[in-house]
Amino acid sequence: MGLFDLFKKKPAPAPKPPVRPIVRPGMLGAQPDPKAENNFIIVILDSCRWDSFMEAAPKTITKLSGGKVEKRYTYASWTAPSHYNLLTGLLPHTTPPNVYASEYYKEDFFNYNTRLGAKGIEFAKMVPSLWLPGFLRNTLGYSTHARVSLPVLNPKTGINRDFDTFQLMDHHNDMRSMLPTLKFDEKRPAFYMLNVGETHYPYALPNEDSSMWPRISGVNGVFKKMEESIDDKGQLIKDDTQFFDADKMEQLRQRQINTVKYLDGVFAELFDLVPKNTHIIVTADHGELFGEMGYFGHGPIMHEKCFEVPFLEGKIR
Repeated sequence: MGLFDLFKKKPAPAPKPPVRPIVRPGMLGAQPDPKAENNFIIVILDSCRWDSFMEAAPKTITKLSGGKVEKRYTYASWTAPSHYNLLTGLLPHTTPPNVYASEYYKEDFFNYNTRLGAKGIEFAKMVPSLWLPGFLRNTLGYSTHARVSLPVLNPKTGINRDFDTFQLMDHHNDMRSMLPTLKFDEKRPAFYMLNVGETHYPYALPNEDSSMWPRISGVNGVFKKMEESIDDKGQLIKDDTQFFDADKMEQLRQRQINTVKYLDGVFAELFDLVPKNTHIIVTADHGELFGEMGYFGHGPIMHEKCFEVPFLEGKIR
């Protein structure tokens, strides 16, 4: 049994409904009456590996789960596919032995009843889209919103589907600037996905001088500069930048740890802002390499540190 089969009802299939057009931003219909009580927020600390989070020892963030932080594993090693996966409702996973994937999926989705403050959620209605924002909005009556830091997740990309609002922030490393944009309505629960960039390379705080940052392009930057990387003969120009040595790798690792310590204070502001009955998940989209086996960063890397992420959830009040 695969993930798609998991949501299918067992009784004899009903007649196929007519094909409906895909709803795009600006074409969203009205939501139904709410069928859940909790606001729901997923905070994604981009690139934050599990042991960086643990070494930072945040005090405020961990209040969410009574101090418990799980080590989980992401389904993908870089930002875009990992966020797509998260928005299907599949959160970073544990690795239980002797368990079929279908059984793990069932338990993971069943937990949404608690997260959303709902009972008897009809998960079959996620078929065929398998898209959590659409399900929350069009079946459970949520307003749906995204605030993203990384340009690879900008509103023109495919993940901007079934969101009432979707905003690329002005700066890639300023979670605090997201907070004034979060609005809550007593009459309708809200879903927010917050992609936080401080923990992403170059692991910078909002007030840092950007001219001092080392420059390495991600996928978005590679696309923008691709023509500059091809010579007159049509050959790819190799970048001869020297790979980071061990001392630099350690400096970068400490920088990521420092961003988590800083963000602990921003989370205090978030926790003060959200109303009662708000369920929050804090996790990461993938991990990061700081020199292990000669690797740096994430993406085309197969190493456990690229997949290990923190995971915690709960209500602050």
